Amino acid sequence: MKTPKVKSKQLESIVVKSNVKQAVYENTLEAFNLLKEALRELVDDYSAFLKEQISDESLPTFHEKGPFEAEFRLAADMLLFSMHSNVFVFNREHPVWKIEYVKDEPLNSYCGIINIYNFLSDSFKYNRMDDLGYLIARIFINRESHFFVEGKRQSGELVKDFKNDVISKENIKQILDTSIKYAIEFDLLVPPYDQVKIASVEQMKEEIFHAKMRTGKRVGFKFNSDDI
Repeated sequence: MKTPKVKSKQLESIVVKSNVKQAVYENTLEAFNLLKEALRELVDDYSAFLKEQISDESLPTFHEKGPFEAEFRLAADMLLFSMHSNVFVFNREHPVWKIEYVKDEPLNSYCGIINIYNFLSDSFKYNRMDDLGYLIARIFINRESHFFVEGKRQSGELVKDFKNDVISKENIKQILDTSIKYAIEFDLLVPPYDQVKIASVEQMKEEIFHAKMRTGKRVGFKFNSDDI
């Protein structure tokens, strides 16, 4: 049987971690709501500039899919934003553990996550269930509303300001602008001939070969000095 002292420490740990995780969750949800506000504003800004230059079908749209999901469509691209409802801590190999802000207080490592995925708009329009989307960024937010952004091939350089950077609508807009720019420049490549040289009779008869062929952009993310 555990002594009262041991049990007391366990209960104290439960209280501390519960409070930290609750603070992280609330901060991440607040940031996600700011992100949705920023997306609505971007739709208005982009539409005002583009409405005389592109078709109405290509103009940006925003749809809130629930408290933890949102989508932004612009021409052929869709960005899906997803907030995870749980709180995470990094594995010991992650660069975040190399900075003093986390070394001095490990509880600062507990973070909520907002994921940004890039899909093709047509993948959803035509219900192409096998099409691929790519995670182009993850926003990590901790109990003090400090944040950093992680991309596909980025390293510890990205977390160097974790101690000082506090999430706000302004820096959320910067993240969105960079993500949208990347998605637009992230072109769809022609699939290798050998991947599409054979088609089934069913595909042809149903006239949905374009929906049966898995489509997706190449993997990659360029947030700072990343290589294509």
